Amino acid sequence: MSKPIYEYIDSLRESVIDLQKNLVSRPALGPENEGPGDMGPGQGEMVKAKYIEQYLDNLGIGPVVWINAPDARVPDGVRPNLAATLPGKSERTLWVISHMDVVPSGDLSLWIGDPFTLRVEGDVLYGRGVEDNHQGIVSSLVAAKAFKDQDVTPDMGLGLLFVSDEETGSGFGLDYVLKHNPDLFGANDLFLVPDFGASDSRLVEVAEKHMLWLKITVVGKQCHASTPGEGVNSLVGAAAFIMKLQELYALFDKKDPLFDPPISTFEPTRKDANVPNVNTVPGKDVFYLDCRILPEYPIDDVLGKIKEIGASVMRSYGVTLEYEVVQRNEAAQPTDVQSEVVTKLADGIKDVYGVAAKPQGIGGGTVAAFLRRAGHPAVVWSTCIHNAHQPNERSLISAQLGDAKVIAHMLGAAGK
Repeated sequence: MSKPIYEYIDSLRESVIDLQKNLVSRPALGPENEGPGDMGPGQGEMVKAKYIEQYLDNLGIGPVVWINAPDARVPDGVRPNLAATLPGKSERTLWVISHMDVVPSGDLSLWIGDPFTLRVEGDVLYGRGVEDNHQGIVSSLVAAKAFKDQDVTPDMGLGLLFVSDEETGSGFGLDYVLKHNPDLFGANDLFLVPDFGASDSRLVEVAEKHMLWLKITVVGKQCHASTPGEGVNSLVGAAAFIMKLQELYALFDKKDPLFDPPISTFEPTRKDANVPNVNTVPGKDVFYLDCRILPEYPIDDVLGKIKEIGASVMRSYGVTLEYEVVQRNEAAQPTDVQSEVVTKLADGIKDVYGVAAKPQGIGGGTVAAFLRRAGHPAVVWSTCIHNAHQPNERSLISAQLGDAKVIAHMLGAAGK
């Protein structure tokens, strides 16, 4: 007699560790990023994808559908995306979409041990990618393993989609899949992206803000610092512009309680180096502005106001300004908080973790935006520590098992 699904998932601690060990040891960095050791940039995604395919084959789940995005920068010439489905009693599918790529390890001196060798300390796993996004990969595979091992057919099919390129734009990942294989998904399918959340399991992301990143170049005239009247100080102009950009908060001041924070944000971030020596007035300065804009405001309205403010700076300080859009993402239609995928997820969170889900919008971008633009109701959720991209990245075994139970609950496993 088979065990109830929840009880069986609780027994899969070693499966979580084994999966994470194998995933961490296959560092999947896109070609824009520097690879560790002797694995060059762009190789790891395919290596990791083949491991996942073999794992699915060992579970008896297949066939695996490969959706390869051509990319001449990588050794195989393609960026892999792979999908497989565990059939359910109905024709509908709950898709769990995780990404295989990770970010570089960064400064190795900040790590305790090798970032690409899993370290286990009690309930805590350490290694690059263990949270972002191996936790999503592992939770979905553990849920699939539980149904297969216990010979239980879920009420709804479980779709497993593992994508590349999430960390650098998704042009070779989910965006490519939706454009080139739209028939992979059914009209009534549900979508869960386990790539963001909170440590108390409550946060269910249903909406995102517009995102606008600007590179702003301030051009003056370089001269010797002892004769500033012979030049135009671009740093002074840049500083004045940065301060005046705070006016955007008053110009676009609406609040939406769905989001946290509930306002649009306009923050100067990176500053490129100008002159290398102290005694030169710089003739060019470059800084960046990160805007997270409530969906009710058109991006072009914000961009227009930025340029109006910039025009006043040019008049006052004698500089010229150049604008380059580094990233521009229009917010997709939010997922209805009363939609089936939200209510099923909320029921699962309540059943497994004993807390009430909180549907919320965020300022960051996720791949769920691609799904929402294509008309698919999508939620982003996991139980995570929030230390992605940091040294000594970590995740909890208990959270991966718990999240697997929530996925199982959404598939109709409660009481089985």
